[in-house]
Amino acid sequence: MPDIKASMSGSAWKVLVKPGDVVNKKDEIAILESMKMEIPIEAEIEGIVSEVLKQEGDFVQEGDVIVKLKG
Repeated sequence: MPDIKASMSGSAWKVLVKPGDVVNKKDEIAILESMKMEIPIEAEIEGIVSEVLKQEGDFVQEGDVIVKLKG
């Protein structure tokens, strides 16, 4: 099961997907906020969201799994 991970540390400002959503490569799945900058997190592959592990307001470390996809 592929995971979408945070590329840097920050606060989960917006989570743009929910379980059951279909995502395509390059779709934004979340936006992190770090040092007053908004950093989009994009899907690297296409799939269906099976689980959202981080919610808006959660602190996210670099490498943390934000969303799990099923192929």
